[in-house]
Amino acid sequence: MDEFGDLIPRARALDAEALTALHDALYPAVYRYVAYRLGDGPLSEDLTAEVFLRLLEALHAGRVRGSGLRAWCFTTAHHLVMDHLRQRYRRPQQGLEDGHLAAEGDPEQTLEAQQRLEAVQRAMRHLTPEQQHVLTLRFSQAISLEETAALMGKSVNAVKVLQFRALAALRRWLEREEA
Repeated sequence: MDEFGDLIPRARALDAEALTALHDALYPAVYRYVAYRLGDGPLSEDLTAEVFLRLLEALHAGRVRGSGLRAWCFTTAHHLVMDHLRQRYRRPQQGLEDGHLAAEGDPEQTLEAQQRLEAVQRAMRHLTPEQQHVLTLRFSQAISLEETAALMGKSVNAVKVLQFRALAALRRWLEREEA
């Protein structure tokens, strides 16, 4: 299935309508993926913008086909996130970034939700990059097993095993934190 087939030739010719349609279709999911991995609004926006700059270059150079466009965007986003994380670990920053949650409803529930989210994010940091990637794709982005396997270059069974082990490791880290 070629989801973006009719837009690709026009986007290669830098047709503004086609580029806007591709951006509108892909940006929200790519941004959510990056934001889930990094937890930082402005940085996530910057890296997502970089994905689309690279997409524009790749389209113009003919390196992307419609059938692989979504996978190309997520793969590029993953590489940019990993590059950023490698740089962050080489140069640790002082202080913690503020997480942003909606200030709706009961403040106590909001605080509990924020604390749960922070606990999961801390536990995720202890997983391997591959485990983080599979959990982000499957649960943050709600991407199917088949599409996750294609994005990661693995078989569906390998993704199932990786997901199972990642969830088990995440559960262990969360239980340690609660103890």
